[in-house]
Amino acid sequence: MSEAQIAHRRLVQSLYKRSLKTAQDWYIDTNLFRRKAVELRMQFDANKNLRHPRQIAQAVQEAERQLTELRHPDPYIAVSAPGGTKFERNMHPNLDEPAGHH
Repeated sequence: MSEAQIAHRRLVQSLYKRSLKTAQDWYIDTNLFRRKAVELRMQFDANKNLRHPRQIAQAVQEAERQLTELRHPDPYIAVSAPGGTKFERNMHPNLDEPAGHH
């Protein structure tokens, strides 16, 4: 597999993953999200057999445009991730530093 093919594969994989993440922002219910994930997979599979570079570029560009349009204004952030509501809450004390005595 050539370097260009590897780069293209990574681009499409990244686009698919971002599409799933965006869908998860909109569909909190697991059943609704799963249906949307299947639809997304069908869309990506429909373009899997494109061979002409112009058609491939157009399909990727269209998917990027849709992803930008559908971006959620308040995306889901896992509670313990940076920016999440529990991030660094209840941090463990640093045992390497001696406790100050009052």
